[in-house]
Amino acid sequence: AMAPVCVLSRAPALVARSSTFSAKGCFSRSTRALCAPFTSVRLLKSRAAYSLSGSTTRLLAASASSTATVTKEDVIIDHPSNNVTENIFGKLDMNLHQRPNHPLGIIKFAIENYFEKEFPGKFNKFDSLYPVVSTKANFDDVLIPSDHVSRSPNDTYYIDDETVLRCHTSAHQAELLRKGETHFLVTGDVYRRDSIDATHYPVFHQMEGVCLFSAEEAAAAGCTQAELAEKELKRVLEGLAKTLFGEVEMRWYDTYFPFTEPSFELEIFFKGEWLEVLGCGVMQQAILDDAGRNEYKAWAFGLGLERLAMVLFDIPDIRLFWTDDERFSKQFKAGDLATKFKSYSKFPPCNKDVSFWISDKFSENNLCEITRNVAGDLVEEVKLIDEFTNEKKGKTSHCYRIVYRSNERSLTDEEINALQEEVRSLVVSKLEVELR
Repeated sequence: AMAPVCVLSRAPALVARSSTFSAKGCFSRSTRALCAPFTSVRLLKSRAAYSLSGSTTRLLAASASSTATVTKEDVIIDHPSNNVTENIFGKLDMNLHQRPNHPLGIIKFAIENYFEKEFPGKFNKFDSLYPVVSTKANFDDVLIPSDHVSRSPNDTYYIDDETVLRCHTSAHQAELLRKGETHFLVTGDVYRRDSIDATHYPVFHQMEGVCLFSAEEAAAAGCTQAELAEKELKRVLEGLAKTLFGEVEMRWYDTYFPFTEPSFELEIFFKGEWLEVLGCGVMQQAILDDAGRNEYKAWAFGLGLERLAMVLFDIPDIRLFWTDDERFSKQFKAGDLATKFKSYSKFPPCNKDVSFWISDKFSENNLCEITRNVAGDLVEEVKLIDEFTNEKKGKTSHCYRIVYRSNERSLTDEEINALQEEVRSLVVSKLEVELR
């Protein structure tokens, strides 16, 4: 890689943006921030930094073994805070990002190859870290405020009060820093309760990058550590964008994330529109200090693999990443970023509406969880189509349209009616709504 030269200036394209931290707690303005390995992949043991319950200790200790797998008993337990469903458990350990011929694996390996070329032998790569983490690692260690909405069980999958399925790959950041890592990439599946449509799914894949800078490196570049970190961050990520998208126009935006300051978003002009590619920034010093790396400054970035893959490969539906249909999988080849997905037969949708008076237990995410757990990937979309309040009764009514469609076959009225009836029954028993 070229030696860093610190000439720091704000480019004309860098525009201050009125933006708030994503409700999902990631490097993203939106709800979704949305290659052969060069070093051996390591499975990291999660560290308990405070007193843990017996079940929590067992779960976190499981990550010590390179052969550790997540069992149903690990994540679906008899605990009042547990909200992990059978549908979510079924996605664990599938590791789509490790498959060389899968669209997510193709992008992951392309990014890893880019960093290996820029920094030969320098970046360690982790892509099989245990997905069960402590709430401290998932939230506190990356400075997520204690009252932030992302901590709600409406947004996060809790195993018990002290452990969750990771919401972002940043959950491993502090652990790796404590272990002495200075340059690393982390890729993995992350879990968030969310809405149902063509671009949202409760499991998706992120990649995180971190790079530390010493005082000696900054002195050699003739600037401060923070200035060097910012300068190198933008240089490296602009190069990454060109590697993935070719010679495209780019622009930087100032934004806000709780774990970086300053914070930025990179956008590219691609296929006639501006596309948000990733979020990044200079790591908050408190994170480094807490990890015992107070002598360093660092940059960090995060991106969503599905988001990039859908744009690069023209994939219209996020559910396709999980299909076993060879009409999808055989279209992609390791190392090929030029493939454009060719749609095969699109089967007709089956629309079913459900109306009810909402209750205090109701939320759209809860409705989506119930629907997904009943129908799995046969659900294409759940959308609110009508809402009104009866002032005399003091009640609010919602009407949702549930769109059922398979990417692989035609659905029968009989099977959809059975699924819809189960959904209706469960929203009454679990969410205490009153059907209309």
